[in-house]
Amino acid sequence: MSGIVARSALDAGNLLGEGILWCPRAQALYWTDIQASMLWRHRPADGATDTWPMPERLASFALCEDDDWLLLGLATRLSFFHLPSGALEPLCEVEAELPTRLNDGVCDREGRFVFGTLHEPRDGGPKQPVGSFYRFDADLSLHRLDLGHVAISNSLAFSPDGRTMYFCDSPRRVIQRCAYAVDGSVGVAEDWLDLCAIDGEPDGSTVDAEGGLWNAQWGMGRVVRYMPDGRQDLIVSVPARQPARPALGGAALDTLYITSARDGLSAQARRDDPQAGHLFSAASPVKGLPEPRFAGVPRSADARERHNSLHASSPTTPPSGAPSTRSHP
Repeated sequence: MSGIVARSALDAGNLLGEGILWCPRAQALYWTDIQASMLWRHRPADGATDTWPMPERLASFALCEDDDWLLLGLATRLSFFHLPSGALEPLCEVEAELPTRLNDGVCDREGRFVFGTLHEPRDGGPKQPVGSFYRFDADLSLHRLDLGHVAISNSLAFSPDGRTMYFCDSPRRVIQRCAYAVDGSVGVAEDWLDLCAIDGEPDGSTVDAEGGLWNAQWGMGRVVRYMPDGRQDLIVSVPARQPARPALGGAALDTLYITSARDGLSAQARRDDPQAGHLFSAASPVKGLPEPRFAGVPRSADARERHNSLHASSPTTPPSGAPSTRSHP
């Protein structure tokens, strides 16, 4: 079992950096600072960084076929988001009758958005398994997946062929998996990886081209790669106690990027953990997979017209220039 040490790639100062993914067309990373209600984009090649404030906490999101749009998993609802203008196109509320918010989410290999929710008890007590997992289809219909209830949905990822879905309820410290059909239906969940012995919790995950699952382990300062048979393959040490989610990116999809958090740390713990909230990176011995894009299209006529013309034009090369940080209104 080999070891890798991640280094700080950007002092993002995130309270709760999550949802990171790599966009090959823009050669850029996108992620969210959930507690700050902020969407981030960073281009490693030249250091250009952009941020967009959100109307509420942004838990997760997906790239769309049209580069100008993202599908957002906001705390209470799903919405399309137009990057150039900042316009939102609301879609549907999720669990409006429950004290929950959206949490982890990822597209399946067919371009549907699969996500889960997280319990936010109104009395401040322990989180209880009242949330669920859902699938949002290209026709903009929402479907609850029959995978039981969760307190904190996490570790959503799909095998390279898309036929296995990984997920967890973080407080249980067990990553589960189930068969996942082409039509988006799920099989019976089984416990795949028992992590009850670790002094932390499984958080976000990603799957590489060989089928290895990389899991960020909250409270442990590490990301661990597991083989499909559950064997531990390698450990990436992260110089922050609370790594949140990994993604494989870069031009060759051979760089591991990891978000982290300083949320919940005391003043002394923050002094002891000075890189909490940074974005980290490390060279990966295994390549990643291109991020699936949400197959649905915003309802606006302009968006549909642009979607229909995508196949007639080639993606543009992202602009280059000096490192910059831009905040969009």
